[in-house]
Amino acid sequence: MVNKIWGIFIIIASVYMILTGNIETLNSEILKGGMGGISLLSQMLPLLVLWTGIMKIAEDSGLLEKFAKLVKPLLSKLFPSLQSNHPALGYIASNIAANALGLGSAATPFGLKAMECLQKDNPQKDTATEAMVTFLILNTGGVTIIPTTVIALRLMYHSANPSEIIITSILATTVSSIAGLLYDYRKRRAK
Repeated sequence: MVNKIWGIFIIIASVYMILTGNIETLNSEILKGGMGGISLLSQMLPLLVLWTGIMKIAEDSGLLEKFAKLVKPLLSKLFPSLQSNHPALGYIASNIAANALGLGSAATPFGLKAMECLQKDNPQKDTATEAMVTFLILNTGGVTIIPTTVIALRLMYHSANPSEIIITSILATTVSSIAGLLYDYRKRRAK
């Protein structure tokens, strides 16, 4: 759906530029946009590769499993419909760890695996379970302690103090997580 909306915006803008005689500007912006995308990718790729590798090392070394055991008591309360040994809890914990480090791209595979595990137990395959909804809320509003990707972007664009957003990031993501989880809890209790 979003692809269609953006496609419509691009078509409308292109037609407008052609009708108003700004074909030179249109061509220039298309080239600038493409070059900007390639530049951003080349600058972000090393960071993504580094942190994805670190997460893989943490997973292979058992560090993520230890983190999962550490947060299982909390996860058991957040996901009361799951048994304490449910395989999705490990993936959920890994997703939380990656998101806490601001590594959304590294968190994605763990989130997909968690949803896949949760979907296996889902009796209604076309409807999300309570655990799926809770995980989605936790993943979307997840607490970010170190917003690594945002700091890297700020560094790329020569920010005077790229890490000054850490405290506001922690506050904003903590508030959004608490608000989302409280809303989820109230909705579950209302049933």
